[in-house]
Parts: sequence; C-alpha cells; structure tokens
Amino acid sequence: MKAYVLDRYGRKGHGAIRDMPEPTLGEQDVLVEIHAAGVNPLDAKIAHGEFKLVLPYRLPLILGNEMAGIVRRVGARVTRFKPGDAVYARPDKNRIGTFANYIAVNEADVATKPESLSMEQAASLPLVALTAWQVLVERANLQKGQRVFIQAGSGGVGTLAIQLAKHLGAFVATTTSNANIGLVKSLGADVVIDYGKEDVATVLRDYDVVLHSLGADQLEQSLRILKPGGKLISISGPPDADFARALGMSWPMVSVMKLLSYRIRRKAKRLGVHYSFVFMRAQGDQLGQIAALVDSGAIRPVLDRVFPFESTADALAYVETGRAKGKVVVSMKPSSADPGASS
Repeated sequence: MKAYVLDRYGRKGHGAIRDMPEPTLGEQDVLVEIHAAGVNPLDAKIAHGEFKLVLPYRLPLILGNEMAGIVRRVGARVTRFKPGDAVYARPDKNRIGTFANYIAVNEADVATKPESLSMEQAASLPLVALTAWQVLVERANLQKGQRVFIQAGSGGVGTLAIQLAKHLGAFVATTTSNANIGLVKSLGADVVIDYGKEDVATVLRDYDVVLHSLGADQLEQSLRILKPGGKLISISGPPDADFARALGMSWPMVSVMKLLSYRIRRKAKRLGVHYSFVFMRAQGDQLGQIAALVDSGAIRPVLDRVFPFESTADALAYVETGRAKGKVVVSMKPSSADPGASS
C-alpha cells in the first residue's frame, strides 16, 4: 500500500509517500480502507520529534491521527462492524498511521460515520471533536448556564468546542482574528475578542472554564479570568503528573511532568482555581455520540481545504502556518485492489 512515511525526526521535511506493508489485522481489529484523513498540528509536532519522550514511536512511522473510510475486513472477535460499513476514527495513540491506503484499528476506537457527512468532512472530526468532548464533557463537566472561554475559536478544536459548549447550554467567549469574527459568531460564540486589538484579561471576568490551546503567556492570562473554583484545562501543556500516570509512565517521568506543571499549578492554587492537562484519547463510543449530534444538526465540521494524498507534505506545511479556518484534510482515491494484496 501507499503511505506517507516519516524516516527521521526533524524540522525540515516530514517524510515522503512510499510503499509500505499493509497492517496486520488483530482479532479485535477492523481493516479500514481510508478515503480521507484529517491533518493536525499534532502530526507536525510528532514529525518534529516534540513527543519523543511521551510517544516513543519506532521509525519508520506512518503519520496521521484520524480518518474516515470503509471497513474491508474484520478480526475473528469483532462484533460491532462488518465489511462495507462506513466508519470514522481516531486510532489509539500507539497505532497511528492514517496517511495511508489502509489501517487496522481496534473496533473499540471506531464509530459509524455520520450519515450526513462526506468522507472528507467526517475525517476532519475525530481528533478535534474528541478533544472538545473530553475537555468540556468529561473534565470540565460543563453545565447549562456556565461560562466558558475557548481560545482560538476559528481553529480545529475551537470550531468544534464552541458548538459543543453551546449545545450543552453554556455561555461562550472566544478569541480570533478580525477576519474570522463572522465564522465564530455563526458557530454560536456569544462574546468574540479580536486578539489583535483587545486583552482578554481586561474583557472577561468570572468564567467557570477555560479551554487553553495556545502558549504560556495566554495560559497565565487565563487564570485571571476564572472565578474561584474555576477550571483551567490545557491541551497544549504543560503536562501534569496525572497525564503521566494515565500513560503508564515510570515514576521518574511522573516527577518530570509534575515539575513541568509546578509553576502554573502553584499560581492556580493561589487563585483558588484548578489546572489540568488533557491529551485526547481514542474513544469509539464518544465518536458515536458525536455522530448523533452531527446528524441532528447540533454541530457541524468546518473544513478549510482538502489536499490530494500526493500533496500530504503541502497539507502539513499549510497546517503549520496556523492560518487554517477549521480543519485540513487529505483525500485518497479508494483503491480497487484487494485489501489482502499490495496496492
């Protein structure tokens, strides 16, 4: 099969498309012919080597963290899917590789594709939608009437998080550039701050939750807008000890993560708020609930550009510019080859 492969970590160049063996199908796996794959900043960060300590992948590595496609074969113990099913998924962090013709995924990490979406639209959802769900529903337990500040509202996570927060009945504030104010308002944002003209900390007060996705300056700024008992939840770091324990890291690494987050946790404690870090995990059942919300019209994907598979490197470079509105996707032409043979 064809796949976009990383042979070494580095800032210049991410990899190349070449032939790779098709994935081995486990007893609880489904083999999916990938029709489209979402492109994320995470893919570029993995290629740069930024996650080598916490995600020690063995090279060569097929990049890609989310996809939509058709089930072609199932393992002997699979009960939820059958060949021909249209599905979407974020594979487990240890089994990534969606920039390829095929991928084997545990059935627990897969969900039926939203019926109302194209393959490209569906492929744009799993990583960002699961991130928004696990921050707002699981970690924040966001309730109707609460106030949430979502940074970078026009980005991949931001566009989904705004819609999910509004579905949950929250009051939503966000930041974006002047060019994207109309977009985030159309998604339901109640307060929109042009980050080029206004200081968030002077505009917002007494918020219950902050979804942080930017840098250290914005992290500490966010502390000042939370009410006592509020929750600052970061998806961009610094990671904390709970994250390390969840990944099963050794106690020295748990100590390292605890040290990395010490400063922000200390400041949060002084202000009577709570800091935590979320690294999104694969979860097929949650994707099923998200698909139902999509098909009901409660949330919709925001798709910026679709690149052909042969331009995967260009898609990654575009995502790294930070200018994408919503998500970027690469589209594969479905292979006519038998999934048990090389293509």
